[in-house]
Amino acid sequence: MMHMTFYWGKKVTILFDSWRTDSWTSYAISLAACLLVAAFYQYLEDRRIKLKLLASPARSDALTHPLLRKIQGGGARRAVRVAGSVMFGVNSAVGYMLMLAVMSFNWGVFLAIVAGLTVGYGVFRSGDEDEGVVVVDNPCACA
Repeated sequence: MMHMTFYWGKKVTILFDSWRTDSWTSYAISLAACLLVAAFYQYLEDRRIKLKLLASPARSDALTHPLLRKIQGGGARRAVRVAGSVMFGVNSAVGYMLMLAVMSFNWGVFLAIVAGLTVGYGVFRSGDEDEGVVVVDNPCACA
């Protein structure tokens, strides 16, 4: 039976019936996986925001990425927008999967995901040179 309140314990089902933990080892590995996926979410969000800034006509010349510096034509901008849309979809899917994992109502899973989001933000997003730029278009609660 699924828990409907937060609980502590090593027995948890995360996302799928096949992802069950019944030992401290499997529980620790699952928590590490949740932490890594949450950090990866922040990495994807950072890449998506940088791609969005690159596609912006007003900001593209301010970015100095050597491989993507010369996006001038309309076709190239459309390609960047499509890539940004795909990244948004993938990032949203990962965010919602993290939310569903938290809905296992296990404190360990919750804390691992919050720690992963925190570590990922610290590593990938806190040192942005574009700190004054705010991009608010992600409806996911994990943003």
